[in-house]
Amino acid sequence: MSRGDYRPRADLYAFNLRDPIPAFPLPLRPEAEEPLVELGALLHALYDRAGCDLVMDYTAEPVPPLEGEDAVWADQLLREKGLR
Repeated sequence: MSRGDYRPRADLYAFNLRDPIPAFPLPLRPEAEEPLVELGALLHALYDRAGCDLVMDYTAEPVPPLEGEDAVWADQLLREKGLR
């Protein structure tokens, strides 16, 4: 995320597959208060509203394929949700 008055510098909000998506402040104007964007919650809400669970084939391998501990984690999560 990059504020206009600090470019080309930017803040990086790194996370891994198994981590929750971090919230971040959304820069609007230099003097304005920055609202906190809960991107993970927004994506979950969009997923639910769009009915993605009804059209996605969770039995197919992801592209690109997951490896190692991430593959085991995803498989276990899908089994717990009854999708495998």
